[in-house]
Amino acid sequence: MGMCAFRTALLGSVSVIGVTVIAAPAMAQDAPEGEAVGDYLGEIDLGSSKREVQTQTAEAVTEIGQEEIDDRQAATVAELIDTVPGVTLVNGTTPQSSGISIRGFGADGTYGSSPRVLITIDGATTGGEEIYRIGNQLFTDPALYKSVSVLRGTVGSFEFGSGVVGGVVQLETKDASDFTGGEIGLRLRQTLEVQSNGEGFASSTIAAWQQTEDFEVLLNYTYRDNDIYDDGQGKAVPSTDFQDYSYLLKGRYTFGDSKDHAISAWYNVTRSDEKDVPYDILGASGGGGFFFGNVDRVVDSRTGGLRYEYNPLDNDLIDFSATLTYAEQDIDSSYIPGSCAGFPGCDASVQDLLDADHNYKTTKLTLKNVSYFTTGAARHDMRYGVEFIDRDRLDANASPGGNDRRWALFAVDTIDFGNGLTVTPALRYESQKVDGTGIVSPGETNPYDGTWNNDALMGGLSARYDFGNGFAVFASAAYTEVFPIIDRLDKPTFTWTPETSMTYEAGFSYLRDDLVSAGDRLAFKASYYDTALDDVRAAGNIMTEVEVSGVEIEASYAHASGVYVDFNATAANGEQIFPAAPATDWIFAPEPSAAITLGKRFGEALDVSWELTAAKGTEAINSTAANPIHLGGYGVNTLRATYRVQQGALEGTEIRFGVENILGKQYQTQLSTRPAAGRNFKLTLAKTF
Repeated sequence: MGMCAFRTALLGSVSVIGVTVIAAPAMAQDAPEGEAVGDYLGEIDLGSSKREVQTQTAEAVTEIGQEEIDDRQAATVAELIDTVPGVTLVNGTTPQSSGISIRGFGADGTYGSSPRVLITIDGATTGGEEIYRIGNQLFTDPALYKSVSVLRGTVGSFEFGSGVVGGVVQLETKDASDFTGGEIGLRLRQTLEVQSNGEGFASSTIAAWQQTEDFEVLLNYTYRDNDIYDDGQGKAVPSTDFQDYSYLLKGRYTFGDSKDHAISAWYNVTRSDEKDVPYDILGASGGGGFFFGNVDRVVDSRTGGLRYEYNPLDNDLIDFSATLTYAEQDIDSSYIPGSCAGFPGCDASVQDLLDADHNYKTTKLTLKNVSYFTTGAARHDMRYGVEFIDRDRLDANASPGGNDRRWALFAVDTIDFGNGLTVTPALRYESQKVDGTGIVSPGETNPYDGTWNNDALMGGLSARYDFGNGFAVFASAAYTEVFPIIDRLDKPTFTWTPETSMTYEAGFSYLRDDLVSAGDRLAFKASYYDTALDDVRAAGNIMTEVEVSGVEIEASYAHASGVYVDFNATAANGEQIFPAAPATDWIFAPEPSAAITLGKRFGEALDVSWELTAAKGTEAINSTAANPIHLGGYGVNTLRATYRVQQGALEGTEIRFGVENILGKQYQTQLSTRPAAGRNFKLTLAKTF
């Protein structure tokens, strides 16, 4: 798409938006009182905010639903969660370099993946472990998903995995019934999106077929193509273009006399084919492809699953599920000779590293049951099960291959004593065996050999007391172990020990309806956390300790008139403690930042919001003491408008218009290795047929 044609199309579309927005309030008033208009999101509650604060739990968790996913017009999953308190991104605008850090633990400028942050897609554990400069855990398209849940900290993680120090990101794909509403027939949904900065284009096509009330199938195909974007000063930012496609096939069949049995299956693929791009996706080595050189690279991420569920209506002790998932990630690259001409003889130095093909395969079987029962005055909601995990990793240069087998038992019991007190003990026992392949990879001198075994009992306890007037307090303590990953096979044996983590949290929440007037709602939650992680391997194979403490705040207010306000903020401090050297600041701990959204819903037709995201200045992760790079603080404004046509030939059409970084601010976020995009106009058209 040429620049001139693109701008003409965009300006013309914006003109149409302007007319429809002006007419929206009047059209909204014509709808019959109490009648839902539109067919995709259903009835919209005027007394609700965009993002609900989870005040009912002691866990620090943020839920991002379908409405917010659509309205944010994100090109990557990372862009969906960048305003969650405690979450810091490494280059979230492109899927190839998106990494996530939560509370200071996770991706950094060297590795885009980390076992301390768990990423799941429909229950499948995805992503690599530590692939030097090219690993990431978020290589998928946001158009495939209907919800994203971000669980921060350790205490709520034990039914999902071990070693969760930062948190868990759970993605759930769309279902056919989300579009059919359970009614028999075929529904089609088409979404088209364009953006100005980077000349981006995306198309998402969904076919949802409800053959019977008991059988549904969904097919989703998404294509996305973004060019290099300009920063706030109008300068092109290298390596920010990408082109990929994704598809999802998913089905569900319910059977039995009481419809208490169900079988679900799904297959999810995202693929990118890049030509002549820097090997260092993260961009922390500087100079584009100058240091390592360039490669042709194909990234292929696949997840699939099969789930059986049994939930008899007359038995509260049985809600059983057996879930078998498979996740595979291929990163195949071919070095382009001569592209690292920055120093003599570099071809021979980097050839084997850049020609390496990486492959991860993770198979997981989870058997879980949920039981509801009472003991005296206490009501129990108990989730327990067993899990088997098998991960294979291909040998590659500077990336040892091997096999990591684990099995685990877990139990989480939410006990409601009926007097305002809820206590949740959680336990997980996990056993690990890692075997190296013993193969000598190209460019290496020693085989990736060795075997180790680890096992640990981990767990936590959280408590919440509700005073009955909307005010509640909560506290928790959790212990976990980060088992050594396959990457440690080429490291000294003393690094083959687990990292150990202890996290304490405390806070309070407040939820009140009809606070100022009938139909309004105020929700507030504040959490303090303190995490200590021991036996952390630092550069030079030195074992250190990392301590991080911080505060997270989430709040929302919604009025019956349609006005709403969402707010969140975070601040943390951390240090890395060495055995024989002075402690240093842990630069990955979240710097003070905040985001506020002020919006107004005009009936079912129009939703307009303004968002301000601000952060304190910090030091870039790729800076050195000899040449520090300071990143200035910033405040970035974004405007969003969603209009749903209520009548006429275009009834049901959704039109979304956004302006990101309205003032063209030049800035760079804390863990990013490149400047953020300047002003960016986005336009999305969607309709369900």
